[in-house]
Amino acid sequence: MRHGNKNNNLSRTASHRRSLLMNLGCQLITHKRITTTLAKARSLRTYIEPLITKTKANESKEAIMHNHRIVFSYLNDKDAVKELFTVVAPKVADRPGGYTRIIKLGARVGDNAEMAMIELVDFNEIYGKGKGEEVSTAKKTRRSGGKKKAATTEEASETSTEETQSSADTSESAED
Repeated sequence: MRHGNKNNNLSRTASHRRSLLMNLGCQLITHKRITTTLAKARSLRTYIEPLITKTKANESKEAIMHNHRIVFSYLNDKDAVKELFTVVAPKVADRPGGYTRIIKLGARVGDNAEMAMIELVDFNEIYGKGKGEEVSTAKKTRRSGGKKKAATTEEASETSTEETQSSADTSESAED
């Protein structure tokens, strides 16, 4: 019986499960978004979020170094740890938790396994806060008349000034 046992074994031994979550965590930090099964994504969320929280404790140099070592013991990838502390940590500094998002993608064709995409929340351009406002400032329309209307108004203003000048010239010549 598994009373009070909250972790999902994923039908693997402890060492295999640890290696699996280590590899998935490194890939998530490196690529910011990965696609896997729903069960693995849920297990990865409980594995990676405490590691991201450790990047926020930076009150002293010793604490930073200690957290680097702890995170490295979970990930065993220098590049992923460096990426986590230099790129990911500043973006999640003001977020109190919930660093990942799981989006269900449907069933896999071969074995009908439930697939999901897990991503770091602050690195998504579509759902990110303030990102939609920046996109909306660059307004693009499908109308092609904007340039033509501007060109015709300029031509109309030029012809109207020419007409007023020619009418003034004819009135002067009529007076002479």
